[in-house]
Amino acid sequence: ENMITKGCKVIIVGAIDGGSLSSVLDEAKSAGVKVIAYDRLIMNTDAVNYYATFDNYGVGKIQGQYIEQKLGLKEGKGPFNFEIATGPLDDNNVVFFFKGAMDVLQPYIDKGQLVVRSGQVTREQCATPNWDEAKAQERMDNLLTTNYASAKLDAVLCSNDSVSLGVQSALKSAGYNTADKPMPVITGQDANLPNVKATLAGEQSMSVLKDTRALADQVVKMVEALLNGKEPEVNDTKTYNNGVKVVPSYLLQPQFVDKANYKQLLIDSGYYKEADLQK
Repeated sequence: ENMITKGCKVIIVGAIDGGSLSSVLDEAKSAGVKVIAYDRLIMNTDAVNYYATFDNYGVGKIQGQYIEQKLGLKEGKGPFNFEIATGPLDDNNVVFFFKGAMDVLQPYIDKGQLVVRSGQVTREQCATPNWDEAKAQERMDNLLTTNYASAKLDAVLCSNDSVSLGVQSALKSAGYNTADKPMPVITGQDANLPNVKATLAGEQSMSVLKDTRALADQVVKMVEALLNGKEPEVNDTKTYNNGVKVVPSYLLQPQFVDKANYKQLLIDSGYYKEADLQK
């Protein structure tokens, strides 16, 4: 509200709750202010002009394909025991993460190559409120106690790194991460420092890197275009419907990081220093 009153021309919003800004954005629209949603789509308003994010469907697809490849599912291997831990129901990005991964993995569940012993396969059943690590750990503790007393878990689709850490803690408490009982294939997203360390230690299999420097650079270009009276570059005009309109979007491409390529993607690019991983 203060920014609108002071006469700004463009507002970039990194929303935590994508549904709570509609009334203040109506004021922005009335004042002729352009609004760019940053990384998370702002829902249920026609006052958001553009959206910049990573290809969130692509994030899920990368996670699904990693599990597919590591378990040899394309080659017909299995059955493997598999569970899912995704993000909060009020985060619109999770819709895309979940769909991208399940479009890859659901056929293997249908064929019986992936067996979800808990029976929890919907986004609602697999949600983690607020991406909370402790809640992810608590849910995984319950799943392991109830369904895996005498069975081994082979893979867990975790939609992001904080959920992944919670799942890893539960697995370690249940006796995994030993020579007799190695960790399952575990995915993540964001390439957070603790998770890169966990990946190098063999406790997490991979994370999806979304280079935030590239997203910031792209949004700067969008703002420059708007301030110069030009249309910002977008590459998606179909996917991101916020409930009122399809918001023109620029999607950046994510990449997976694992033990084999972390140095090239994270260290050589300057995203982290090697010393960061030693602390």
